[in-house]
Amino acid sequence: MSKYVIERDIPNAGRLSDAELQAISAKSCSVLRVMGPTIQWIESYVTGDRIYCIYRADDEAAIREHAAAGGFPANRISRVRCTIDPGTAD
Repeated sequence: MSKYVIERDIPNAGRLSDAELQAISAKSCSVLRVMGPTIQWIESYVTGDRIYCIYRADDEAAIREHAAAGGFPANRISRVRCTIDPGTAD
């Protein structure tokens, strides 16, 4: 599976309540259970007007299928080519 970063444009995402974020998470998890092991949600970052999600999936089509089934936007999907961190400088 490849790793993907999904940018979801959601106005005022940073102002969503804990209950709203819980409901979004629950919906995502229910869709993932139906889709099976070919897609995994790793984590998400909520900013002012976006949610950035990190997923593992067989392909971009699985990401789009998850978004459609959950009713989530998937404005930009980028496959991660490699990962770097401070240790990369050594």
